[in-house]
Amino acid sequence: SSVAQILLSRSDLERRGSWLNARNTLRALLDAGLLPIVNENDSVATEELRFGDNDRLSALVATLVDARQLVLLTDQDGLYDAHPGKVAEARLVLEVAGPVSAELRAAAGGTEGQGTGGMASKLQAADLARRAGIEVLICHGARLERLPALLQGQPERGTVLRALGDRLEARKRFLLGALDAGSIEVDAGAEQALRQGRSLRPVGVRGCQGEFGRGDLLRIIDQQGQDLARGVVNYGAADLRRIAGRRSDEIEALLGYHYGDVVVHRNDLVVL
Repeated sequence: SSVAQILLSRSDLERRGSWLNARNTLRALLDAGLLPIVNENDSVATEELRFGDNDRLSALVATLVDARQLVLLTDQDGLYDAHPGKVAEARLVLEVAGPVSAELRAAAGGTEGQGTGGMASKLQAADLARRAGIEVLICHGARLERLPALLQGQPERGTVLRALGDRLEARKRFLLGALDAGSIEVDAGAEQALRQGRSLRPVGVRGCQGEFGRGDLLRIIDQQGQDLARGVVNYGAADLRRIAGRRSDEIEALLGYHYGDVVVHRNDLVVL
């Protein structure tokens, strides 16, 4: 099979227009029978605008092309319940159906091995892909004969991390991976509303961080600071601080103008 090299910078995946262009280019190459080899464009990347590691880049590309599965290769057989180099009784985890537990994340440790990311970065990349409805496989890069069984969901040596929900539409896959400009903290009532598929209203907003503008992508966090959702905001930071905790019918009186009753519309957010 012929190959084609694609160089991506983080900015290519931060703007909706360039995200769509990258997606269409990759799809055209695949339709033509070419195998895209994707790398970060180091010649233009700055420290602030790097993907961070190749694991995250692979997860973003997987969401970009709406892949069914993402394979992450490493120098271990897969995810273990303890550090295999330090604990002789460490056991290989063959399947993870739900969210990765705190114990498994602790066992993954920091960055080790070859490449730019270790098992911890692979789990972070897997989180992103699984939220988009993509199954993730982790296996030994020098034992590729094991890959067919993994792809069939029947691992002998390797780890299958099942998708955490249904496959997301393209716009919401974009929201998952784009760089955020700040965050909004919400109360328990707003958290429940978001989980029920409703929009975020100002009455449920406790505060915000960052100097963002209308139309920017933000993290939505709960009262413990945990990520709850990501969405496009209808009001800039200064306006949002003035209407936080107030009813929607008070917005125009408080600001002198009105961009709608909701801070983030349900069509412009993805719950994590």
